[in-house]
Amino acid sequence: MSTFFTPGPAALFPTVEAHYAAAFRQNIGSISHRSAAFRKIYQHADEQLRQLFALPKETAVLFTGSATEIWERAIMNSVEHESFHLVNGSFSKKFFDFSQELHKYAHAMHKPFGEGFDAAEVTVPEYAELICCTANETSSGVQMRAAEIHKIKKANKDKLVMVDMVSSAPYPNLDFNLVDSAMFSVQKAFGMPAGLGVWIANEKMLAKAERMKLHGDTVGTYHSLPSLWENYKNFETPETPNVMGIYVLGKVAEDFNRIGVDVMRKETDRKAKALYDFAKKSDQFDIFVTNESHRSATVVVLNCKQMAGDVIKQVQAKSDFILGAGYGKMKETQIRIANFPAVNLDQVEALIATLGSL
Repeated sequence: MSTFFTPGPAALFPTVEAHYAAAFRQNIGSISHRSAAFRKIYQHADEQLRQLFALPKETAVLFTGSATEIWERAIMNSVEHESFHLVNGSFSKKFFDFSQELHKYAHAMHKPFGEGFDAAEVTVPEYAELICCTANETSSGVQMRAAEIHKIKKANKDKLVMVDMVSSAPYPNLDFNLVDSAMFSVQKAFGMPAGLGVWIANEKMLAKAERMKLHGDTVGTYHSLPSLWENYKNFETPETPNVMGIYVLGKVAEDFNRIGVDVMRKETDRKAKALYDFAKKSDQFDIFVTNESHRSATVVVLNCKQMAGDVIKQVQAKSDFILGAGYGKMKETQIRIANFPAVNLDQVEALIATLGSL
């Protein structure tokens, strides 16, 4: 079988197939989302994600169809007038664009593609209600360290902070006693098929949504934050959700907890170091992100001396490893290597050997 180093959809975590097989044996695809069986599935996923992310009791774990949907829902439910976005790539820009399309006054601090943010250089507009940070910009391989996000929140305690951690969760060690909200999708670092978004939100987010609703603002319908939260109290969802996805997510989160999130983070760092050390010595590849502290540990982006498409084809022919192409305009000049938990150090070292043989 091919080994996928693509940044999403990505390689499946090794236990995922068995978890889906167990779900089929238990007829989970056919149960009602109002049943006791489903509530038990939701509760298990909630418990495991709470442990994994060290979530305080004031937070809820909510499910949507995708992380992209959560961009929209978060803005609708927490921004009456103004949002503020740290934009340094295609996905952080889309979050910014969503706010504009929802007719909010969206402020942004922009950085060139491939550069990151430090808290010391960020000035948040006075009337911004929601600060939108991206823990890992999938398009460019730039990360924003959790410590920098925490500093921004501490300097803006009266504002809500939301973190897009789509292509990095559970790697960022976010303090959810500070961060108000975060979201991710399961087809990246959780190594599952696409079709499920996870929204972590605290009571401050809920209170803002309820105030907006009371004032006549549109906060959504079945997937408004108040609706999702009210159903969450009973471990239910407003509509029929991706029941099998929630079941498997709970099992994968349990696997992650069994391994230990600190162990996983250290393993991610080791694999990332191996990839970056290789690129430093290579005469065929260069590291795209020049600032070492901003280099992503979960999506490694390398400049290619030859056409990236040729590199991807050669690697697949030699090893059956599937690499990601650069994003957008960088498609033919860069490769993106997903360093998610589904691939181990031996596989990363084998990829490095293959790249070195080109």
